[in-house]
Amino acid sequence: MDNQRLFIWAIFGMLAFLTFQAWQDDYGPAPAPAATSAPEQPEPGIADTDLPALSATEPVTGTAGDVPSLQPEAPTEPAARAATIRVTTDVLDLQISTAGGTLESAVLKKYPVAKDRPDELVNLLNDGSDRLAVIQSGLLSRGGAADANHRTIFSADKTSYDLGNGDELLVPLTFTNDAGITFTKTYRFTRGSYIIELDQGVNNQGEAAWQGTDYVQIDRYLGEWERSMFDVDSYSFNGPIVYDGEKAEKLQRDDLLDDGPYTYKTDQGWFGAIQHHFVVAVVPERGIQQSYETSFSNPQDLTALSRAIGAVISVSPGQSHTFDTTLFIGPKLQSQLEQVDEKLKLTVDYGWLTLLSQPLFWLLSLVHGVVANWGVAIIIVTILIKLAFYKLTESSGRSMAKMRNLQPRVKAIQERYKDDKQAQSQAMMDLYKTEKVNPAAGCLPILIQMPFFLAFYWVLLESVEMRQAPFMLWITDLSVRDPFFILPLIMGAAMFFQQKLNPQVGDPVQIKVMQIMPIIFTAFFAFFPAGLVLYWVTNTLLSIAQQWKINKVVEAESKQQKSRKKPKKA
Repeated sequence: MDNQRLFIWAIFGMLAFLTFQAWQDDYGPAPAPAATSAPEQPEPGIADTDLPALSATEPVTGTAGDVPSLQPEAPTEPAARAATIRVTTDVLDLQISTAGGTLESAVLKKYPVAKDRPDELVNLLNDGSDRLAVIQSGLLSRGGAADANHRTIFSADKTSYDLGNGDELLVPLTFTNDAGITFTKTYRFTRGSYIIELDQGVNNQGEAAWQGTDYVQIDRYLGEWERSMFDVDSYSFNGPIVYDGEKAEKLQRDDLLDDGPYTYKTDQGWFGAIQHHFVVAVVPERGIQQSYETSFSNPQDLTALSRAIGAVISVSPGQSHTFDTTLFIGPKLQSQLEQVDEKLKLTVDYGWLTLLSQPLFWLLSLVHGVVANWGVAIIIVTILIKLAFYKLTESSGRSMAKMRNLQPRVKAIQERYKDDKQAQSQAMMDLYKTEKVNPAAGCLPILIQMPFFLAFYWVLLESVEMRQAPFMLWITDLSVRDPFFILPLIMGAAMFFQQKLNPQVGDPVQIKVMQIMPIIFTAFFAFFPAGLVLYWVTNTLLSIAQQWKINKVVEAESKQQKSRKKPKKA
């Protein structure tokens, strides 16, 4: 077909538009707390209605098979101001309130907010009312009078804990009620890890059995988010994500406001909150059925609550029991996410291309392990993808090369039948048939490989490993735009040169449209992360090299055919 290249570029344009649209729609307006430095000394201000509690009519047995309701009950009021405990590891700097052992601040020591602001670190938790994001937990018993909930004041041996040179750090908090039952909340930290183990223990030294369960919840602000075309993070999804044992789902703010609470029950689930490269996740103990709910605890101030409440158990006098929960607070490092739960890496949102993107990320990580430079790894993986599709794209290249050789004859036909489009089309089809050229031959290979290239696009966009990763020279951060727009300009020039290698087909209007495509794509990619532009530049240059080689081969074959057809001189 005469407008093959226009068709191909239309596909590129459509995919680019759909990607950009999905970037805004899929990653929605649901905002998240901004990455800030550690907050000042907190004051508890969580609404009483936040607390899940056992229903007064809920049947309780001595097994773990009964799941309590999520009806709220007013908690015991804490002191006016609770003390905080500072916990420092090699990767985290946290603040834990003695009111319920609530995690109120989580500064990532190795992740600055911006590369030019190395002292301002990302903080994934914040107890400020305008950017609230805290992890609360507790134990609930029948009636709630002796609960160790997220309002209860616990005691700790020290006001600060430091991992130092150790490999593991335990931070215990305790509370004993009037019935002689001691509740212990222990956080376990490990060197180099963003995984936090939370154990909530019940030691019954009283005279009656304790019957109850545990809960863990994330209380988080979901207000408006200021967005900028210069900041990729501002267009990424910020909000709740849940896994119901079968699929992961991002929950949009407006859907929660309009449709009400999102609930499910499973013994293999988790929930969390994501923002571009970071995640806060809660993974209850496997094999224990949990009741999950995400809803707006206070729609007026846009505070959303995600929580899991476990099954009821009975602890007899003289006995003890521990409820286990795993927390993850940090960057979306897939190797660490998989240590918690295989499905937790779904917080790295590759969308519908996950099945392709995850193997590509594995390959990219493997190459990076050898070359130790993410920019070089991008170039090498792009070359490997191009080699994998070389035979498939060769037919497309040969078709375009043959059509390029036929350009003088095509233009002659267009001139001869310029007033008769039907005759012009028939003459061109006869020409293609005679010369054994199929103008549509290159379309299918391009359509087949586009999902792979788009999957690689999402790998580069979503992987935290690319965040603030340097390449060389002026590219000091592959996750933000080229500060001098040099890579987009190189890409535009390469695309312009690529056009010159391909046949100029179609009417004059189509040809003019094709000529401005490099300018459009240069402007479009100017604000994309440098890693993405580097990938596209590499792919374009490889396509040029491939097409140039194919053109030479086809020209040589054409000359040989012509020489054979010439009559020999007597």
